[in-house]
Amino acid sequence: MTATDQPILEIDDLSISFFTRDGEIPAVMNFSARVMPGQALGLVGESGCGKSTVALGVMQDLGTNGRVTGGAIRFRGRDLTQMTPKELRAIRGSEIAMIYQEPMASLNPAMRIEQQLIEVPMIHEGLGRAEARARALELVGDVRLPDPERILRAYPHQLSGGQQQRIVIAMALMSKPALLILDEPTTALDVTVEAAVIDLLRELGTKYGTSMLFISHNLGLVLETCDQICVMYSGEAVERGQIADVFDKMRHPYTQALFRSIPLPGANKESRPLVPIPGNFPLPHERPPGCNFGPRCDYFAEGRCDASKIAMDRVPDEALHESRCLRWDEIDWDAPPQTAVHKPKTEIGEVVLEVRDLQKYYEVSSGALGGGAARVVKANESLSFVAHESETLAIVGESGCGKSTLAKVLMGLEVATRGGVAMAGQEIADTPIQSRGTKTIADLQMIFQNPFDTLNPSMTIGRQIIRALEIFGVGRTGAERRERMLELLDLVKLPRAFAARKPRQLSGGQKQRVGIARAFAGDARIVIADEPVSALDVSVQAAVSDLLMDIQREKKTTLLFISHDLSIVRYLADRVLVMYLGHVVEIGTTEQIFAPPYHPYTEALLSAVPIADTSIKKKHIVLEGEVPSAMDPPPGCPFQTRCRWKSKVPGNRCETELPPLRTLATGHQSLCWLDEAERAVMEPVIQTAAP
Repeated sequence: MTATDQPILEIDDLSISFFTRDGEIPAVMNFSARVMPGQALGLVGESGCGKSTVALGVMQDLGTNGRVTGGAIRFRGRDLTQMTPKELRAIRGSEIAMIYQEPMASLNPAMRIEQQLIEVPMIHEGLGRAEARARALELVGDVRLPDPERILRAYPHQLSGGQQQRIVIAMALMSKPALLILDEPTTALDVTVEAAVIDLLRELGTKYGTSMLFISHNLGLVLETCDQICVMYSGEAVERGQIADVFDKMRHPYTQALFRSIPLPGANKESRPLVPIPGNFPLPHERPPGCNFGPRCDYFAEGRCDASKIAMDRVPDEALHESRCLRWDEIDWDAPPQTAVHKPKTEIGEVVLEVRDLQKYYEVSSGALGGGAARVVKANESLSFVAHESETLAIVGESGCGKSTLAKVLMGLEVATRGGVAMAGQEIADTPIQSRGTKTIADLQMIFQNPFDTLNPSMTIGRQIIRALEIFGVGRTGAERRERMLELLDLVKLPRAFAARKPRQLSGGQKQRVGIARAFAGDARIVIADEPVSALDVSVQAAVSDLLMDIQREKKTTLLFISHDLSIVRYLADRVLVMYLGHVVEIGTTEQIFAPPYHPYTEALLSAVPIADTSIKKKHIVLEGEVPSAMDPPPGCPFQTRCRWKSKVPGNRCETELPPLRTLATGHQSLCWLDEAERAVMEPVIQTAAP
């Protein structure tokens, strides 16, 4: 066997357990995988399936209570589980490197970037300081950071989240490792930054010949990044194979269920709704006999699927394709899902929210300790739009574009600098929340991104909902409020018994449902949903998204859906508002926003969306640079510093004059100087490949 035929990483029948006071908790069982030189393996599955445990097993960093209980982890033919601590230290960081989800967990806030980068080859390779610094300078350039000399002198807090993540990638590559492990490396990043980082990883993998173990819950990212995929469920590999084989000819019910729960092109909230995976993920001590996925499987056969442990079975005619399913060759994989229910189309009603020339500026001091001349942060600039009853209006854009500031002004947590906001005819732009009436507060509610931070850990679920009812003045007696609380649990499809539970006893998706119940406690007319599903697994995302749509149909609620995920926006939204640097740069129906002509920024956003469908082809547009500072915005068009179409506009108009919000079609407006002839030649960013 030659060096190129030998796997860089070979995991063979691996089992990992954690030992607690309550006994052994098996986290990974009989897991096998291989990563070949220069290849990338994607590891996917819901939270708790064991993906990160496998990665930590490879790094031999399982903590004091984690232990490999069986199998082997061979790196270049050597078993890592049999190495001494000294041998492992020689390999970690030099031959095997790991990039974590949160970049600041890997950076020392008290050290300059230069010192953190150069210490890697100085420790592992014995390089001198000058040589190590030269390599650091090269890699900072390789990860496409501007002005590498300035970056090396900076501290981590002086960099944006995307820049921090690129530094962590550079740090991992400083000793040119043979294997790079990436654990959800782009989850906290904007979709445009995510696209640039993934593009970067592909380039660097080719340049340095690095193999990758890529852990993600995002199937679209895995498609764009990896050569092979391994799907995990409850500690086991349930399907693995080449990317095209698994994506196009999946042969495990769990893989199929994952794909049915994500909003691929063609999914529609009325005619082709998502299909959430029924039931709940089993805890390690509650795994069923036989197939772990059996209780949630549409194809479960009693007496067969639960009779004994199920081994991986090879799928003929497809190299390396295996499935842990007894019935994979009996199932009609092309049959439409039987559980999909067609939903009635929502009738859009009258205008309930009107925003007119809204501005929100902040004055901040330019001095380090509060002195110096005041400067202005222009968070929102002349925003104008309306929202209708029963409508879902999505608000999209990168971090720093002003989405959250707009939400705060609407909620009364901030007061507008100028302009108006009318809710059902009542002006609220200059009224802080403490001066708003109970009915106004109840009518305009918010669902937050992280359900873990919005619930009181010491109060029961029922009490937290009743507290909201008390504040909103709902119910005359305790008995009436309790009954209303139980009805709200019914509304969000949670068992009434959950009223007595504490938040720690609920999953992330269940907590988010409680947040939704609380938002609707006062029969809210308008709900601002700020990234309400981004912290949830894809299967839970589908359930929560469709729950919001069901409640909207029943209550005729107006939903302002703030998101950076354009896949879920395309599925849920009736209209889309695109923001950039405080401006509305495009607004229109979902169909108008997802078809040319686009605003150049919308075009870039669409190109950045990872889509888990091999039949989809996308234009490759990677935005260069960062979003400019709202304290020092560029003159002219806010997007002109990053726009690839700027050269098509005669003169320097884009750099000197703010474009008007032009009407392209009924209900479709764009803030752009491009003329009709240039817009007419715009090609679709996302299109289905020809058969």
